[in-house]
Amino acid sequence: MAEEKYGKKLISWNFPEFIKYERSRGWYVIALIIGGLLLLYAVVTVNFLFALIVIIVAVILFLKTSEEANNIEFTIYEAGIKVGEKFYEYKELKNFYLIYEPPEVKSLYLDFQSSLRPRLQIPLEDKNPVKVREILLDYLNEDLDKENEPISDGLGRILKL
Repeated sequence: MAEEKYGKKLISWNFPEFIKYERSRGWYVIALIIGGLLLLYAVVTVNFLFALIVIIVAVILFLKTSEEANNIEFTIYEAGIKVGEKFYEYKELKNFYLIYEPPEVKSLYLDFQSSLRPRLQIPLEDKNPVKVREILLDYLNEDLDKENEPISDGLGRILKL
């Protein structure tokens, strides 16, 4: 059915919805100390909105540690790409780039035409980046200026967030 709707399936793979990092007891102790200091700062400066934000971030981090990541299917079709249940036509996408520095970073990044939409980061898992690149070059421009992973992704990986 999808083949008829989106054209021929060119490649597909599954990846986890989010990376579940192994965090040591020390990581939690440091996070608790930093969170406590931020809360103390918020109370001392009478910035209760900041205190609320710190608490919300702590709750989200706690909930994410107990949650299991769902597997998401990523498929490249002749008419566009599909991430989970969402389909994007190539005309919605501006370009792509690959950052391949195993074992830490193996990702496909897709930028949208609209600057209001955040970039999509798709883990390559065990897929050959050269094959993925060859397929996408038929439909999208490659951004050759991007040689490193975005700072936000690198910080998230280093801080295990």
